[in-house]
Amino acid sequence: IVDGAKALTKAIRRTFGRDTPIQRCQVHKARNIAERLPKALQAPVRRALRQAWELDDAARAERLLRNLARTLEPRAPGAAASILEGLDEILTVVRLRLPRELRRSLACTNIVENVMGSVRRVCRNVKRWRDADMALRWTAAAMLEAAHGFRRLKAKRHLPALRAALTAHRAKTATITPIAQQTRAA
Repeated sequence: IVDGAKALTKAIRRTFGRDTPIQRCQVHKARNIAERLPKALQAPVRRALRQAWELDDAARAERLLRNLARTLEPRAPGAAASILEGLDEILTVVRLRLPRELRRSLACTNIVENVMGSVRRVCRNVKRWRDADMALRWTAAAMLEAAHGFRRLKAKRHLPALRAALTAHRAKTATITPIAQQTRAA
């Protein structure tokens, strides 16, 4: 689950293979699209995006998003381009046919942002980082602190479905191109 940073996507693909499923954060995507729209169009477009993301059929969701982009093209070409950019990655959880509850949890970066916020809060008073080991120790301490606030994933009972979907995806893509294991860090 990424927020749209191209460098992060590139690092994931280089480390885990080009066929690794990546889900773009739908919250960030909706925000980016809304920023390019006139005020009057923001609410209806957000509703249309949510409607597409709630569908169980990825092909139908993609058609709906493409139609939305085509409709917006004359009035808001930037928003239309934003919808089409990364279209495959905003429908990953739908394409994997995950249960709806699990799709909601995995369609945005809230899980990751919670941890990163804790790391920022704990580490903000450090004025001088002496070395990488110090940064790692403080980050580990911050993550331990963040763990106190962790809640269970609402759809935790559906995690076996995620594992099965990822295994099926890997089996399908492994026959096309084998994924080379790399020891580089992302």
